[in-house]
Amino acid sequence: MDSWESFELNQPIIDDFCTRTLAAIPSDFGRVIHITLLRDFASGLYGHEGLETLYSAAGVDEALHYCHEQVFQKLLEMPLERLESDLRDCFAGMEGEPDQIAARWLELEFYRMLMPFGLPEYLRDLFCANLRALLELVVRDEAMVRSAA
Repeated sequence: MDSWESFELNQPIIDDFCTRTLAAIPSDFGRVIHITLLRDFASGLYGHEGLETLYSAAGVDEALHYCHEQVFQKLLEMPLERLESDLRDCFAGMEGEPDQIAARWLELEFYRMLMPFGLPEYLRDLFCANLRALLELVVRDEAMVRSAA
């Protein structure tokens, strides 16, 4: 099923998820992380307990996969300056210092988990290269701020 067919069939689920859940998350990285954490990495299926009380599990899986692709596409289309700002905004809402979070993401290559399945290799490579550069920038900038203090 292509993306448009998935959207049409699952529009009520997509609308529900976007208005009740994603709209409350202030950054696009935060949205991608949230959707990523709804995916079972063994099966690749997305699940959401609340949505599954109203809709079929298969419909929820398709709708969340569609949402993941759309929000991820938005990240890919962002200019690097805006992507950096969004990443820093996301880190600001997390426990820990931004440079420590960025260092962990680099060490574990956590950013690889954020990609939806089925992404073409060239887009995976582009996203990973951009994220590595931005994470290294966050680590460097925070270290410079600390050493200046």
